[in-house]
Amino acid sequence: MTTRCTPGKGRRTRRASTALRLAHLSRLAHLLRLAHLSRPARPLGPALRRLLTLLVSCLALAAAGCGKAGSPPAKGPAPGSLPHYRVDHGFRLPASPTWNRAERRGHLVIGVKEDQPYMGERDPATGTYSGFDIEIARMTAASLGFDPGTIQFRTIASANRETALQNGQVDYYVGTYTINANRKKLVGFAGPYYMAGQSLLVRTGEHDIHGPRDLDHKRVCSAAGSTPYQRIEHDYPRVQLVGYDTYSACVDNLLTYQVDAVTTDDTILQGYAAKVPEELKVVGNPFSKEPYGIGVPKNDNALRLALDDALAANERDGNWQKAYDATLGLSGRPATPPPPIDRYPAS
Repeated sequence: MTTRCTPGKGRRTRRASTALRLAHLSRLAHLLRLAHLSRPARPLGPALRRLLTLLVSCLALAAAGCGKAGSPPAKGPAPGSLPHYRVDHGFRLPASPTWNRAERRGHLVIGVKEDQPYMGERDPATGTYSGFDIEIARMTAASLGFDPGTIQFRTIASANRETALQNGQVDYYVGTYTINANRKKLVGFAGPYYMAGQSLLVRTGEHDIHGPRDLDHKRVCSAAGSTPYQRIEHDYPRVQLVGYDTYSACVDNLLTYQVDAVTTDDTILQGYAAKVPEELKVVGNPFSKEPYGIGVPKNDNALRLALDDALAANERDGNWQKAYDATLGLSGRPATPPPPIDRYPAS
């Protein structure tokens, strides 16, 4: 059973954490700004102006640590520990139409996630992106001759990744993007640069769920269109599957007892659990292999192979490990060596 649902009433015997309430405030503020920008001819009304000011104030106070007693501390990349990526100013890739467009534009547009702690996360107060995937984007950009500081990051939901690459909305995509045969029919992949595995996130008080075989008739949430969503749908038909555009929405629903578990890659789940360890935990062993790759336009083999070279070089010189230690490593997840790069031939 599959459900595409919207938030409803559930048992609220435990309150969502400060981090998740911040996410709600940030999304509301973003929607209000979009509503105003969609009608630029009208001035910002006094009521909307007051509401936006209040939301910004709430975000600033919470970011400064003024939440409830016992709120989890802010966690992110360790200051000063991220590697510096040397820009290859002499790099040229004339065989790549994507690289040529970016070179004329003066910067890369890279698709990412914004709600995955330690992988791809956007600070609602500053708009800054951080995480292991973000560092993979930065290090490869430098190898392609672009200053990482000029990257335009664009948040793309899981279900829209192939479309974004096919339509030229992004030059390439770095966002927990599993390489598989079906996707290779639509886009190209550089890498893999990391091997993850599907797992389960539950509330700390849950003692009956230890793996996917314990999910019969349970409400389980994942991102619609993602590999984990499709695996549960295919392999565990008795699960009441709930689909959202983002994993943060799934976690919100888990904290408010509207679903029993969230499933996706262990890298993503470990990040959420590390943010609020008193409320969430990852259970069981991973039950799949998820090789993360960099998505590129289908026929741009020159770009794909150049990104393979960039990944290999950054693995050799230690940048990959430094980036991991300063981001995903902070979640407590043990480091695993990067998998061999698959330089598959052009189709």
